[in-house]
Amino acid sequence: MNEFERLARIGKILKEEYPEGTRIVLLGMGDDPHPIAAGERGTVAFVDDIGTLHVNFDNGRRLGLCYGEDSYRKLTAAEFAEEMK
Repeated sequence: MNEFERLARIGKILKEEYPEGTRIVLLGMGDDPHPIAAGERGTVAFVDDIGTLHVNFDNGRRLGLCYGEDSYRKLTAAEFAEEMK
């Protein structure tokens, strides 16, 4: 399997795990010249074919988070409920 095929498989899994509208929190960024601060929340716009999560962050920035390079997770049910108040 070549690198593109590997990333395409990862992309398929991430598309299922992080559908459009999923709320996430950024845990940390890899080597980005203009990083977004850890703890910033955002909404997944889409996941591309190689597994990059394209996110609209609450601070107004839009950024693609790279699988294996950046760390993020879904908001927990409690965190999401707190946002809805």
